[in-house]
Amino acid sequence: MTTEELTRWNVQEAIAESMIPIIGRLHRSKNVTILLHSRSLVNKSVISILRTHRFARQITGNELSVDETFPFLEALADLDLGASKIDLGLLVMTYRADDRGLSVAEFTADLLSEVTGSAGSDAVQGPRDVVLYGFGRIGRLVARLLIEKSGSGGGLNLRAVVVRKGGEGDLAKRASLLRRDSVHGQFNGTIKVDAESNTLIANGNVIKFIYSDEPSGVDYTEYGIADAILIDNTGKWRDREGLSAHLRPGIAKVLLTAPGKGDVPNVVHGVNHRTLDPQETIFSCASCTTNAIVPPLKALDDRFGIVRGHVETVHSFTNDQNLLDNFHSADRRGRSAPFNLVLTETGAASAVAKALPDLKAKITGNSIRVPTPDVSVAILNLQLRQESTKEEVLDSLRLASLTGPLSRNLDYTAATDAVSSDFIGSRAACIVDANAAIVDGDTAIVYVWYDNEFGYSCQVVRTVQYLSGIEYPTYPAVAPAQ
Repeated sequence: MTTEELTRWNVQEAIAESMIPIIGRLHRSKNVTILLHSRSLVNKSVISILRTHRFARQITGNELSVDETFPFLEALADLDLGASKIDLGLLVMTYRADDRGLSVAEFTADLLSEVTGSAGSDAVQGPRDVVLYGFGRIGRLVARLLIEKSGSGGGLNLRAVVVRKGGEGDLAKRASLLRRDSVHGQFNGTIKVDAESNTLIANGNVIKFIYSDEPSGVDYTEYGIADAILIDNTGKWRDREGLSAHLRPGIAKVLLTAPGKGDVPNVVHGVNHRTLDPQETIFSCASCTTNAIVPPLKALDDRFGIVRGHVETVHSFTNDQNLLDNFHSADRRGRSAPFNLVLTETGAASAVAKALPDLKAKITGNSIRVPTPDVSVAILNLQLRQESTKEEVLDSLRLASLTGPLSRNLDYTAATDAVSSDFIGSRAACIVDANAAIVDGDTAIVYVWYDNEFGYSCQVVRTVQYLSGIEYPTYPAVAPAQ
């Protein structure tokens, strides 16, 4: 590294360091989350902020540095903003296309006039109580996300976790599993165990642990919980009758983190969440694979039309498989997960119809479980209604990842050496792998990665935010085409 490059790096570090307290104050005092092309900058380190700026280049094709975004952040700090999400990347893109000759401060104030003062917070309700029923892989990751998002005090409030008691030292062991994760690393904060009151205090959040074998054994109002959303992470009950047992005193709505059966609405945030009946009380977040494949299917069907398709998922093994060969109720899943590629079925293809009822294409699907602990890939083999090119297909997906209703759910990478572990911790429902795509006439084969644990958990939390009435609007809503 030359002296000039080192000096430039040091300047960039100093600017990123100056951004951190402004981002923190906006989040905690005004419920404003600062994004950069849909990636949150809240609680991020200097290096992480710089890396996120660098990543933006491969998505937009344009340089984006802290030199350019910092003045916009300073302008935001001077505004009386209401609760919202504000994307610095989209702000810069919109400013570049503006020809009025306004300063950054003038442009920012004008563009965000509808979210200043009380206007931005009028439509936001909160905080809203949340209860987790089950504390396994998804339950603990959802807990991490809820705790992370509680810093402003105006959003979701994780009040309780319901589990079956596992014996002596149950609470301490569950705290340890929340604190340390073999795949997702250390919990970002502090956790204190209060065994006397059966509570965990995580980053100031007091979380009551309620021990019960069945939903019918709990009256949540006894714990001061009211009008809460309960997230069932067990998957034990999947139909309306079974899930309705959760509608106990203190619980207003139930959300299942597995595919719902019968007439239970299957929600894929970003695609069909705004069509939900507000009077409904039972919902499902479908599966991680359904959440991964529906956003790109939606984007491609809107742009090109889809005649038919086949989805093959290469999926990390899960808890319902055996470590060693043993009896299992499902075919093949009884064989050792760490030793085999295991062919199995997936319900994701049939679930597409519930989330995308307007999609006329017939979608089939299958799955191969592989010996990795997290991150999967779905291969979408599609016949389009019109011939296209690889550039056209990828450009439509790239733009969908930048702006519009799918920008928080659909991500995009042009990295030439991407592998599955690169996407551990990704918050998107899926990430399009640009270099793996194949397009020949009306045939498009698109590869999408997804963190089937964390990315799915983010989709769950987004859905809960929407159901709670506290899904903050994102500004700017639309950015110029790139």
